[in-house]
Amino acid sequence: MPMTEALRDDGVHLIAANRAAARLELRRGEFALAVHLGIVRVDVRRAGGRARVRQEEIDRLRSEDGFPQTLRERVRTVGTAEGARLLGISPVRFTRLARAGCVTPVAFYLNRYRAVVWLYLAQELGGLAARSPELLVGNSPPWMRDRLDAGTDCRARNWRARRIERLLTLTEDPWARAAVIAETLDPVQLAEVVDDPYERAYFGRVRPVPVFSPSASAAGREAMARLMLADEPDEILWRRVTLGMELDSAREVRPAPRPGEERWPEASEGPAAGAAERSGASAGAGAPKSSVESRDPRGSVGPGEASAEPAQPPGAQGDEGQVGAGGRTGGAPGLLDRLRLRGPRGSLRPRQAAGGGRNPLATGTRTRHPFRHADQGSNH
Repeated sequence: MPMTEALRDDGVHLIAANRAAARLELRRGEFALAVHLGIVRVDVRRAGGRARVRQEEIDRLRSEDGFPQTLRERVRTVGTAEGARLLGISPVRFTRLARAGCVTPVAFYLNRYRAVVWLYLAQELGGLAARSPELLVGNSPPWMRDRLDAGTDCRARNWRARRIERLLTLTEDPWARAAVIAETLDPVQLAEVVDDPYERAYFGRVRPVPVFSPSASAAGREAMARLMLADEPDEILWRRVTLGMELDSAREVRPAPRPGEERWPEASEGPAAGAAERSGASAGAGAPKSSVESRDPRGSVGPGEASAEPAQPPGAQGDEGQVGAGGRTGGAPGLLDRLRLRGPRGSLRPRQAAGGGRNPLATGTRTRHPFRHADQGSNH
C-alpha cells in the first residue's frame, strides 16, 4: 500500500490530501477550496487530525460527466478585474458591489505589497447577474449608497461568516465547534467569555486543522488571524453569545483536560497499560485508581500510531484525593518536591525512600545547598 494511503479498522481506504488532489487533477488551492465548500467530502479520524479522503469519494467525483473540467469550474475563483469582465461592468462598480455585500469573497491572498486581494467564485458571480441584473446597470440603489457613504466594507465580515459556517459543518465535536468561534475573538474578549485558561488552551488542540500544512509565510498566517477577528460591536456580541452557548454544550459532554489528567490516563491506552495498572494496584488499596472519565477523550491511539507521552509511574501525577508529599492533597507535587526530584538534565529521579538519607537541613552541621547536593548526588 502506498505511504500516502491508510487503512482504517473498518476496512475503508483513506487517501492523504496531496494524493487525493492529484487523483482529482486539482491544484492545492483548488482542492482546499473544494473541501471548504463541501464539494469534496473528507474524513477526519480524530479531533486535530489531518483530513483524508475516502477512495469511494474520489471514484464518485471522477465518474461525473465532464471530469475534470466541471470540477475545476466549480472551484474557479476570480479577482476584481476578471470578475468585472464576467459581469460586464467596471472594476470600480464591482468593488462597490463587493463592499456593499452583494458578492461574498471565498478566499484571499497577499500581493507583493502584502495587501489583501479578495477572490470570488466565478459561478456565484454568474448567479448574481441572473438574480439581480438591476445592480449591474444604472444608479446604485439607495440602501447601497447609504452603506458605502458610511464607509461600510462587508468583504472581510462576509468572508469570515462564510468560513466559520463551513468549519462548523465539518466537525461535530462540541469543543472543536467552540474553538472555531473562539478564533473570532481577541485574547481579551476570549478571556472574558472563557475564564478557565485550561479551556482556552484546549481550543488550540482541538481546533480544525487545514487540509494541508499551514502556510510557510508568516505574513499569510498573520493576515489570516487578523481577518478572522470580529471587528464590529454587533458581530463581537454575536460571537460572544454563540461561544457561550457552544461552550455550555461542550462542558456537558466532557470537561477540558487538566495537566494532571492528560499523561497518565492517556498512557493506559498504550502497550504499558498492564504494567501501569499493576504498579498502580501495588501503590496501596486506599489510593484511588484513575477512571475513564478523567482521561482526555479526544480518541484512542489509532492503528500504527504511537502514544505521544510515555506511561507515567503512579504517584507522579498526584491524582485528586491522594495525599502527596508534604501533606498536601490532590494536584501535582509542589515546587519544592519537583526541585528535589529534578536531575541534572531536567529528568525526574525516583523519590528517595522515607528515612533513607540524612536531611542536611535537619542537622546542625554546615553543608552544601540541599538542591545542589541532590543534583551532585545523582552523578555518583
